[in-house]
Amino acid sequence: MPRCLNLAALTDEELQQLVGPERAVGLLADISRARLEGRAVTGPGVTDALSPQLLEDRAWGATPEQSRAITATHADLLALGAAPQGTFYLPGLSEVRHVRAYTLEPDMTVTLRWSETPESAQTGWPVVQVLTWLRDRASGFACVLTSGAPQAPAPALSEEIDVHRHADASVPELIAFHRAHVVRHGRGQKLPVDADWTRPWQAVHTLNVSAWARRGLLVEC
Repeated sequence: MPRCLNLAALTDEELQQLVGPERAVGLLADISRARLEGRAVTGPGVTDALSPQLLEDRAWGATPEQSRAITATHADLLALGAAPQGTFYLPGLSEVRHVRAYTLEPDMTVTLRWSETPESAQTGWPVVQVLTWLRDRASGFACVLTSGAPQAPAPALSEEIDVHRHADASVPELIAFHRAHVVRHGRGQKLPVDADWTRPWQAVHTLNVSAWARRGLLVEC
C-alpha cells in the first residue's frame, strides 16, 4: 500500500523546513485541527526504494547564476579527485530533485543536489552532501552524512545517521570536515572498484523510512 508523510505528525520546525514558512502558515489551521482530532494530513508520498532516472547531459541550471554555481561546484569536486557517475532526476520529499553523483575514494559517495523549479528560486542552489558508511557501529552510528545545506533535513533523519551541516564551507572544507567526522567513529567502509553510488544512499533512505515509521510519520495514501 502506498504511504505518504503525515504532515500533522511533524514538528512545527520540520513542517516549515519541508514546505517553507509561507506554506506552513497556510497549513497551520488545518494541521492544528487535525492534531486535535487525531486526523492525518497527507503530504508527499514516501517510497521504499529510490528511483533515480538518468538524464542526458545538458547545460544545467534554471538561471545563469545557478548554472555558474553548479559548474563551479562540479569543478571543485573534480579537482579533489571525485569521479562523476552521472546526473539524475530523483523524486523525493523536497523540491531539490536534480542530483549529480560522484564517488570519492576511499570511502565517500557524494551528491550535488539542486532544484530548477520556479517555486524553489530561493532554495534551489546546489548543495553538496557527503556520505560514508562505517566499518562497525561501535559508536552507535551506521554512517556519517555531512551536508552543505543551510537547513536541517525534514523530517529529521534516523538516529543511526551522524548528521553534520556546514552551510558556509567551501567544497574542500566540507570534504575535510567530513573526513574528521568519520575519523571520530573509526574507519569508513572502502568503496569497491565498481561502486554503485545508489547503494549507500538507498541504505540511508531505508534507515530513514524505518525511523519515520517508528515515529508515526507515515500513513496510507
